[in-house]
Amino acid sequence: MTGADGSPPPSAKEWRLNLYLSERDPATKARIVLDTGDHVLESCAEAHRNPDDTAVPGIGDELAAGRALISLGRQLLRAAAGDLSTAGVPEDTPPAPLWAPRE
Repeated sequence: MTGADGSPPPSAKEWRLNLYLSERDPATKARIVLDTGDHVLESCAEAHRNPDDTAVPGIGDELAAGRALISLGRQLLRAAAGDLSTAGVPEDTPPAPLWAPRE
């Protein structure tokens, strides 16, 4: 089936992402499970509060979840790079790192 201009009809996909947070002071753990329908990816990360700092649970949640999302994003980019390589697409310049390595 094609559109009036001969283009394929738009498609829609739904990916399910579940984010689980657990806290055992001073640590917060985040676990993310992404189900694309074809594959399942999982990522975990932690945040640790300095015992001298005031306990603000929301900050630990944000840090742990943000770190797990970054890790999941990297997994997705690696998967796409592998798929491109398998398809024979020439290698492109890799994206710039999110932060500079420690010296």
